[in-house]
Amino acid sequence: MPHDWPLLGPLQWFSYVHKQVNVKLGRDEEHRGWLVTVDPVSASLVLVNFTERGASVRVVMGHAVEEVEVLREADPETTELLCTYFLPLETPKLDPEDLKRRRGCVRRWLEKNRLPVEENGNELRVAGVLTITAPYGPEDCCSSNQIILDRIQRLIRTYRDLPQTDPDHPQTHRDILQTEPEPLQTSTD
Repeated sequence: MPHDWPLLGPLQWFSYVHKQVNVKLGRDEEHRGWLVTVDPVSASLVLVNFTERGASVRVVMGHAVEEVEVLREADPETTELLCTYFLPLETPKLDPEDLKRRRGCVRRWLEKNRLPVEENGNELRVAGVLTITAPYGPEDCCSSNQIILDRIQRLIRTYRDLPQTDPDHPQTHRDILQTEPEPLQTSTD
């Protein structure tokens, strides 16, 4: 399949997913790995190679691909690993009281930083454009406005006293929640 990889389209690209492939880019350049996905716009391939220490990921630009050769099919164990490797780790379950304290803690922190926050059931709504769901960490923020999303996530990360989501953390949530954080200082220079 020389030089026509970008022209194949999503239906044919999908037939290569979860297979070990060898991708030729030119005379002297090849990349080998498990194909996780193909970008439907650029035809770029995401290849993964598993090692003892984790995995290495390589993105191969679609326009540079000259040939894709299937080396082997994935066994069920490898397919499962490819499907779940990039999913976020499960957050340990916190009891409702801990979640309520955590929600209140985040709300007070945002309000100290002069952001309008409303509680809507178990969610926090910031300025009407961002939602924070349990367990109320930076990764639990959702907004279509990327700039606001990034700023609120960074603000929550700076809240060093935010209780950990790990119930086995050496400090208890109650100990951490006793301290009131200082608001961020901003300069008007």
